[in-house]
Amino acid sequence: MEKIGFIGLGRMGLPMASNIIKGGYSVFCYDVVASQLQAAIANGGHKCSSIAEIVAQSDIIITMLPNSAIVREVIATGAEALLSTAKSGQLIMDMSTVSPETTDFIATSCVEKGVEFVDAPVGRLASHADNGQSLFMVGGSKDGYQRVLPLLELMGSDIYHCGAQGAGTRTKLVNNFLAISYCQMNAEALSLASGFGLDLDSTLDVLYGTTAVNGQLKIAWPAKILSDDKAPGFTIDLAHKDLSLVVEAANSQRVSMPMAAAAREAFSLARSRGFGGEDFSAMLDVQCDLNQLKPPRLATGSKYKPG
Repeated sequence: MEKIGFIGLGRMGLPMASNIIKGGYSVFCYDVVASQLQAAIANGGHKCSSIAEIVAQSDIIITMLPNSAIVREVIATGAEALLSTAKSGQLIMDMSTVSPETTDFIATSCVEKGVEFVDAPVGRLASHADNGQSLFMVGGSKDGYQRVLPLLELMGSDIYHCGAQGAGTRTKLVNNFLAISYCQMNAEALSLASGFGLDLDSTLDVLYGTTAVNGQLKIAWPAKILSDDKAPGFTIDLAHKDLSLVVEAANSQRVSMPMAAAAREAFSLARSRGFGGEDFSAMLDVQCDLNQLKPPRLATGSKYKPG
């Protein structure tokens, strides 16, 4: 059984690493936040005090990091980067949401070191990561994909090999454009319904019965903002970051995406008004706040209220 290194034990990374540990693997863990590292150790992980120690102990190294700059630094460009001590035959799998340019740069850097590279960004929320029900969009060779598949199956329930290196990252941007933009459209629609004085359940009856329905409105929102739960599964700040990646990547390909640009500006406005740390479904409250409307909520006993 291969030994696994895991770098980045945040809200998503910690449960993912823990699920690999539960699968019987030896997992060597590293994070700059001491409390997160300690939590991984408490779950059965092995503590490492440096990136170099991760490399020395591991056959497959997984990174789950906040942004493109940190991914570049940790894997390729930093003074203690993974590739500065990596050995031929090792595999690096990055599960972060980053720009396509970053993924391509990392993939090329790995080739130069004789290291296999797989990009496998994550779909769904932190609660899904807790339960091993994440969705993965994977880019890499067939051999690389097969090598990481047992690990992905411990962390997720839906795994898609999207193509060669970089295909996972690009698919993630397509997916997140829709998932995040739906939040803004839903927010505008339900704030309009509030302005009209419409009953929320009756409005949802209609929306759920037509092509206006979407996964955010039907699956996520009743459990989150419509039940007054704004605890972040995926924050407005992170959604803004991802929309920025979408717009920048589209610009680099000369692909016009006016809806993505408009959605990003709506999330920029939400951040400027102090909503950045809330769940991205709270765009409904942003929209209602802007228009001085009462945010709609499911009543006790509503057929749409979970539980």
